[in-house]
Amino acid sequence: TVRRNAFAIEQTAAVMAYFDFLHAKARCAQAFGMQIPMLNTRGTLHLRQARHPLLMTNFEHLRRTGTLGPVDGSPVVPIDARLGDDFDVLVITGPNTGGKTVALKTVGLLSLMVQSGLPVTARGTSEFPIFDGIYADIGDEQSIEQSLSTFSSHITHIAQILHSATERSLVLLDELGAGTDPEEGAALGRAILEELHRRRCRTMATTHLGSLKEFAYSTRRAQNASVEFDVATLRPTYRLLTGVPGASSALIIAGRCGIPAHILDR
Repeated sequence: TVRRNAFAIEQTAAVMAYFDFLHAKARCAQAFGMQIPMLNTRGTLHLRQARHPLLMTNFEHLRRTGTLGPVDGSPVVPIDARLGDDFDVLVITGPNTGGKTVALKTVGLLSLMVQSGLPVTARGTSEFPIFDGIYADIGDEQSIEQSLSTFSSHITHIAQILHSATERSLVLLDELGAGTDPEEGAALGRAILEELHRRRCRTMATTHLGSLKEFAYSTRRAQNASVEFDVATLRPTYRLLTGVPGASSALIIAGRCGIPAHILDR
């Protein structure tokens, strides 16, 4: 009997799986307070009050109150980010542990969620285009087996991105120009940004290099941004400030991480 009805059973299982998938998306959206954003054909990306889903881990609080849950006793700080209206390239600077990489990941993940038919952890007034590719170089993928250093692993990945990215692509680059001589890294990083800018790729890059801040300041359709640092409390606020370059605050952070005061004074 099962064999005679194998086709019908397979079709029924496929339909049940599809409805289970839709139900899972709806439950996820309800748990995280997700909203359906607006789509546009102008290539404009505008995230409003966006949060990274993995930071929102207090499911009991979400189910009980229908609001965004706390992480380590503090609310998840939302970010606003935009690309493609008055600028195509955004260079994000500021201190380590300040939220630069999380900002990149939030933009990339929410863009992928939209293109997968999911609502997003952002306001419904957020706008997304449909990208032909979303490319990211984030994290350290050095490899002993492949004889790749931190720098060469980044550059190999960026070379692949440059081979494929178009004006309809989103490119996310973390710590651009790092891992080598600062002057050479800055020159190469600037040349990479110039090429992506020439193609009008929607690009977000984080860096500590001053010359890349200068590029964003002096180049049409490029803009600086920074993650905010509270000098009174010596702690990051995790807010993303567009139009304002940031300082790395390396000595302050080194002190917080336990470097002795006499070394910092020196």
